[in-house]
This record gives sequence, C-alpha cells and structure tokens, in this order.
Amino acid sequence: MPELIELPHVGESVVEGTIGKWLKQPGDRVERYDPLVEVVTDKVTMEVPSPVTGELLRIIAQEGETVPMGAPIAEMEPQGGQPAGHTAQASSAPAPAPAPAAPPRAPEPREQTATPGVPMAYLVQGQPVGPTGGSAVEAREAADDNAPAQTPAAVMIEREDDRTDGASSRQGRGPNRLSPAVRRLAREHNLDVDRINGTGMGGRVTRNDVLRYLESGAAVEVAAAPSVAPATPEPTSTPTPASTPPVPVGADEERVSLTPVRRMIAEAMERSVREIPHAWSMVEVDISELVALRNRERDNFQSREGVNLTYLPFALKAVAGALKDNATLNASWAGDHIVLKRRINLGIAVAAPTGLVVPVIHDADRMSIAGLAHAVADLSARARTGNLRLEDVQGGTFTVNNTGALGSVLGGPIINHPQAAIMTTEAVQQRPVVINGAIAVRSMMNLCMSFDHRINDGAEAGAFLQSVKSRLESFDGDTPIY
Repeated sequence: MPELIELPHVGESVVEGTIGKWLKQPGDRVERYDPLVEVVTDKVTMEVPSPVTGELLRIIAQEGETVPMGAPIAEMEPQGGQPAGHTAQASSAPAPAPAPAAPPRAPEPREQTATPGVPMAYLVQGQPVGPTGGSAVEAREAADDNAPAQTPAAVMIEREDDRTDGASSRQGRGPNRLSPAVRRLAREHNLDVDRINGTGMGGRVTRNDVLRYLESGAAVEVAAAPSVAPATPEPTSTPTPASTPPVPVGADEERVSLTPVRRMIAEAMERSVREIPHAWSMVEVDISELVALRNRERDNFQSREGVNLTYLPFALKAVAGALKDNATLNASWAGDHIVLKRRINLGIAVAAPTGLVVPVIHDADRMSIAGLAHAVADLSARARTGNLRLEDVQGGTFTVNNTGALGSVLGGPIINHPQAAIMTTEAVQQRPVVINGAIAVRSMMNLCMSFDHRINDGAEAGAFLQSVKSRLESFDGDTPIY
C-alpha cells in the first residue's frame, strides 16, 4: 500500500523547507535511512533519510518548491506493501472506510519572544541563518498583506487553507497544491496561475514554471491587454500594483538562476533591513601588544593544539566580556518590550562555498582564548564542508564578522535578525599615530558595528565599543591563553 513521505520537523522555529535536490528518482529502490532528498531551511541544509525501505513511486514536492514541515513530499511503496508504523488488519475484520484527511495539527502556541538564531542569512551549508520562532518568508508574507505577523501555528493553518483554495480553482485541471513560494511569487507579480502551464506532478505549477512564464514575457502581454471591469466591483478591494516587467537579457549578459540558499540569504537580508532601523559606529584600536603576543605564541600554539591562533579568538573574548557589561547589546526587540539574553552565544560569519554561514559558539564568555580558537576552527571547517548540525546554528545572541580576513578596513554589516547588533573586525594595518605628542607606527584595527536603534542609542553603542577596545588593548605578554 503506497505511503506518503512527509517533510520532517527539524526544529521548533523551522516551519518550512525548500526542496533543494532529489537524490532518488521515481522507480528507484530505496533502503531505509538512505538519503532521499536535500532540503534547505532558514536554519540548515540537510539530507532527509527515507523512513522506509521500498520503491519511490512519485515525487510530490518538486525541486525549488517551498513546503511546510509535515507536508507530503513523495509517495513510496514500502517493502511488502505495508506502510511503516502500521500493523496489519486481521483478515476477518472488514477494512474500515477511509476517513477524511484531517488538517495538519498546529503546534502548541509558544511565547512570542524572539529567539535569535543563526544570522545574517543564517545558513548552514550556506544557508541563512534566521530565527525568531518563524521564518523570513512568514514575516514577508504578513508584511505584504498589511497584516500583523502570525505565529508559526497560525501561518501553517493559513497555508493549508490557501492550498485547498488553490486546488479548487484550477478550472478543471485537477488538484494543484500551490506552495507558499509559488503563491507569493504569483502575488508579487500579479499573476493568474491558471494561465501558467504546470510541469509538476499532475500539472501542478512550480516556482520554475512561474519564473519561465515571467521570462517569456507572457505576463507583460497579459498585463497590457485590456480587461473588462467587473459589473459590481468590491468597494473594499485594493488593487495590487503591477510589478516591474522582467528586464530582457542582452547579447553580452547572462541570467543566473537563484539557488535556494542564495534566495534565503536575500530574504533574510531584506527582512533585517526592512524591520530593523540600522545605525552605525566605528572605533580605532591599537592592538600592537596583541600582535606581539600572537606572534610569540602562534607557532607553539599551532604545534601543541593543531589549530591556528588568529586574532578572532581574542576579539571574541573581548566581545564576550563587553557584552556582560552592556546587556542591551545582547538582546532583541519584541514589539512592546526588549528581551535581554542571559547567555552569550556568539555567531561567527563564515564564507562557505554555497554562501554565508553563521555558526554559533554557545556560552562564549565561559571559554578561554584557546577554547575559542578551537571552536572557531571546528565550526569554520564544518561550515565549509557542509557538516554543521542544526544546533550549531541556533541560539545566537550577537554576531562577529572577521571581514579583515578579506582585506576590508571599513564595513557596514547588516544585523543578524533579530539580534541587537553585529560587529566586524577589520584588517590589521601599521599606521602612524600620535602618542603623547610624538608620531609612532602602531598596529591598528577598526571595529565597525551596526546596531538596532530601537534598542540602543549612540551612548550605549559607544560604551560597548569602548569596552571591546579597552579589552583588546589590554592584551599583552601577561595575558593567559588557556
């Protein structure tokens, strides 16, 4: 008997996932726990294993589709024809009539205090790092509808209803469950999905179908065609503004399709800039003593610990200490109140092959410089090889980006929603500075910070940066590494 395979729940605040790549195709035999599909969420990119042994009959959720957690994504014929987790009915007992499908059960309502997650775009394996008890997609959809943000439970129920409505309006084409991504894209471009030829299972319209429709110019032609006004227009309806027509690609240009990871990064960045009023500040730091300390310890540390001793662990140590004295920088905005975080969990931005990743060092304030160096090396290596776990990218309360490793000397980072701030450590440069009326060449580094102006003003931001500065400038030959 065929069994539906559902997208598994991977975290309390992860409510949807995008199908990245199917690792098996219809007709393939699949062993239990074999990787079945690669799924991208706003927390982590993961391989979903098959829950049963059997044959993959059909794929329901196509690559590029975004579906809620718990939604069916494929259909399999389990080995022996018996679905996993079900017991065989006694041969003498008549088979009960199939009950109507029940709507998905909404999760228990949770306290709506923002729980920071991974960052900036919050990815694992390149996947945006973004957490607030919901996804960036939910917030954007709520904003587009001029409606208040909803809890994950409410959003999931609303989406299930919307899919039912979409299936009933296909004008005889048969069921067509529209994913949230397809509905959002159609709404953004003011499209009638009934005009689009679906290539998904059963003629379903996928995200790629909508993108091809837009690229073909058909949407522009439909918009330009005269339409007959309804006889009795609804006085409460608000017209949707027509979207900008797609720009044609010239002979010397190339169109590059967005990967699921890049799309989620874009969504996370848009959300942060749209919802958080960014302010910016910078201080110069004289780290000449720190440079001497690192140069003296680097080779021994490498041979003894097996990891490189960079400037980043020192910066993380200074940031963790400064956050203890400046609690409003280790916080998040929650509408009618501010949530102060008791734990100091530092996110570190890593440039992975698939995009920006921000794994989290939990309880960084309890770690030595050597411990922070090991944590940085471990998380960075696993981020670049795509081996981060979900817990590695959750719970961040403040983000540090070592843009100096890229040669940057000044930066204006985007805050990792819903955190209160993000700080960059810029490249170390030898520069002439005036000390006690004399000119000296010193090793200087800029610290740049973007902060949420709803939570902190310039005084609080400045006090925090000065605290980080003084701690970095205090590192000298007597500073313990362990």
